[in-house]
Amino acid sequence: MTVLSLLLQIEEILPADEGSLSLLVLLTKGGYMMIPLIILWIIAVYVFIERILVLKHASKTPENFQNDIREKVQAGAINEAKLVCSKVDTPVARMIEKGISRIGANMSNIEASIENIGKIELNKLEKNLSLLATIAGAAPMIGFLGTVTGMIQAFISIAQEEGAVSPKLLSSGIYEAMITTSVGLFVGIIAYLGYNYLVTRVQKLVHNMEFTSIDFIELLQEPKK
Repeated sequence: MTVLSLLLQIEEILPADEGSLSLLVLLTKGGYMMIPLIILWIIAVYVFIERILVLKHASKTPENFQNDIREKVQAGAINEAKLVCSKVDTPVARMIEKGISRIGANMSNIEASIENIGKIELNKLEKNLSLLATIAGAAPMIGFLGTVTGMIQAFISIAQEEGAVSPKLLSSGIYEAMITTSVGLFVGIIAYLGYNYLVTRVQKLVHNMEFTSIDFIELLQEPKK
């Protein structure tokens, strides 16, 4: 019996409305391997949404922030400049606030302080991104494992069957094999796209942090009028 003839016989024994099976019913036919895939999907969605909210908040630096800092630093109003930074809850503001608090020290110490804060903020921005990358790689592998277990189940059914093999007997193994593979690939692809999107957002924020810190250092190096 060829694979094609087997699939044709399965199609004949399926009820007429089988093509309209609900998503939930199809998922339950995927076997036990669907459990880790569903868990990974929930984690991936949670991490993506949580990171999006964090990055969106981190990028909300007021447009006039740098100009306000420049005016107050040039006027010698250090405490007022710190106050402006403390009112803005973003990585850029915390870096500049650290730099302002080091005004009076040599320039290398100021740059090192800003750089250290930048590293801490970058670590916060990248939190759980590695988990999303892991899901992108692990989900398809779990799906393929479900394919293997499903086919093993199908071959065991063939071995235990005497005489002609009933396609209906093999349908459960074939369902498990196909559904776990497709779900694993779906979860992996979505997690991979989400990971790359978040990495791009983080890189844009890092570029803005670097630009702002360089601008602040240049401000401190400007000759006093």
